[in-house]
Amino acid sequence: MTNFKAKKSNLEHLLNKNNMDLDGLERNTSIPKDQLDKYMTKKIMNLSTAMTISKELNCQIEDLYDWVEDEKVV
Repeated sequence: MTNFKAKKSNLEHLLNKNNMDLDGLERNTSIPKDQLDKYMTKKIMNLSTAMTISKELNCQIEDLYDWVEDEKVV
């Protein structure tokens, strides 16, 4: 079985694609801007947050990050 790890956030790209900025995403999701900024740089969002943001940005949850294979679990 292969596990995956989120490598890099695609949030900035998805915001640009949707002609939106962090202020707009904050307004539409009620997720504080400082938290959204953390998701753009280093923090991994939980599943509930990822679902909320993906619905707002018209994408799949897995589109929010670039993914890499982690070590195989035996």
